[in-house]
Amino acid sequence: MDFKSLYYYKPTLPKLDFKIIEKDLIVYGGTPAGLTAAVQARRNGLTVAVVEFSRNIGGMTASGLGATDLGAESAIGGIAKEFYDEIARYYNKEKQWRFEPKAAQSIFASWMDKYDIPVFLNEHLQKVIKEDEKIIDIVMESNNRFKGKIFMDCSYEGDLLAQSGVSFFVGRESNATYKEIYNGVQFGAPHHKFEKWIDPYVIEGQKESGILPGISEDSKESLGYQGQGDHRIQAYNFRICLTNNPKNRIPFPKPPKYEPQRYELLLRYIKSGVWDAMKLHTPLPNDKSDLNNHGAISTDNIGNNYEWPEGSYEKREEIFQNHVNYDLGMLYFLSNDERVPHSIREEVASWGLPKDEFKETGHWPHQLYIREARRMISDYVMTDHNCLGQSLVKDPVGLASFHMDSHNCRRVVIDGRCVNEGDVQVPISPFEISYRSIRPKSEECVNLLVPVCLSSSHIAYGSIRMEPVFMILGQSASVAANLAIKNNTSVQDIDYQELKQELKKVNQVVEWSSDMEDDPIKRMQETFGQ
Repeated sequence: MDFKSLYYYKPTLPKLDFKIIEKDLIVYGGTPAGLTAAVQARRNGLTVAVVEFSRNIGGMTASGLGATDLGAESAIGGIAKEFYDEIARYYNKEKQWRFEPKAAQSIFASWMDKYDIPVFLNEHLQKVIKEDEKIIDIVMESNNRFKGKIFMDCSYEGDLLAQSGVSFFVGRESNATYKEIYNGVQFGAPHHKFEKWIDPYVIEGQKESGILPGISEDSKESLGYQGQGDHRIQAYNFRICLTNNPKNRIPFPKPPKYEPQRYELLLRYIKSGVWDAMKLHTPLPNDKSDLNNHGAISTDNIGNNYEWPEGSYEKREEIFQNHVNYDLGMLYFLSNDERVPHSIREEVASWGLPKDEFKETGHWPHQLYIREARRMISDYVMTDHNCLGQSLVKDPVGLASFHMDSHNCRRVVIDGRCVNEGDVQVPISPFEISYRSIRPKSEECVNLLVPVCLSSSHIAYGSIRMEPVFMILGQSASVAANLAIKNNTSVQDIDYQELKQELKKVNQVVEWSSDMEDDPIKRMQETFGQ
């Protein structure tokens, strides 16, 4: 495996013959939100450019997350529904929600060709030029400049909104901030916890020997209390596409920086009688699977992502490589280390990286799963009150329907044992997302829309942050952009009733009614295989 091609960031040299690209709509971020926004813009007759940081489009949907975090099927409309309909046609099925990465890549590429949408890859945002509260153009590290009437931040990190002077938050708000229940520090979750007492010390029973890798050094005084706010965010990992077809399988290679001591805690957990680190192996077509985190110790690299949201590109590259080494190292460890029980080694070694996926990056996913980063603070903040049906919005532009889902944020020591902290899994019924949550305050920026890093608390974002919802919000934001351009107004001053009618014309589902079919408890049980 050639690891030189597997990276988040390599600097681009400034060009003397730089380009100035001028369009009606500039979309920063070739994520599914950005691509649906671009397609809708073209359907509306706008000119558009997609400006993507990496070398690939499609975000997580095209990078291993083939087991769609669906929620309620009837909550998905518009171009998002069209995408899954095309997935079904790709496999000659009537309905298909799970897919291989290359299937998503193929569909997204066909969209860009069909609608003649220019995509600029490997463009790293350097500077935002504003006049008063309006973005004029954005300047890339390459010196290329993109000018537009409306800009859209569809990145997972919210880099454009931050450089545009828009307010944001990183971390977990306290429950007191918005009078929530499930925000902030969270102990006692029923899932992804240690089922056995596991000693955290390098030499078991000897505190003075230090703690094992993967455990926070928080003191007892700094553990915090239930609902306390902090800077921490839920863990990242790679959604790893695997295959058990011997003809298509590449054995897990040793990563560039293999550190078997990082898995000592996992080994102790296995020897205690618990083997569930690879339980969440969701089947995909053609003998493949989408491997996600499961249990107390798995692919989530807990505690090693706090600096990502506001980090420099160089710092993010360091964190990216740390996650590559951790996740690939775990698979190599489980399939090769003789301390691992033979049956587990055999089980893990029966899987491998597919030869026909991610050929440009050594068959490893190119996109790290950024579960949350910055979150805008606008005139309306989505909270768990919305998720639980306690607060309704007056200007909905789409629905979220996945349960409130925060992965663990910390692994700590309490009274001599390992404890995970931060996991939340709470069932919800589909709820409506406010237009005000995807556009900034008018005093901060009047021509920016933010359908990914929208205005939301940590725990509400845990429900909203699913790829189908990002597609929905990207399309809705694009419809709003068209109205702002057509009516020569700010994104804050478009008429909501007009927007609602336009959203209905493009088959967007913006309101939930009790006669729509859904069972939130069943959905959540299916997620956890119960």
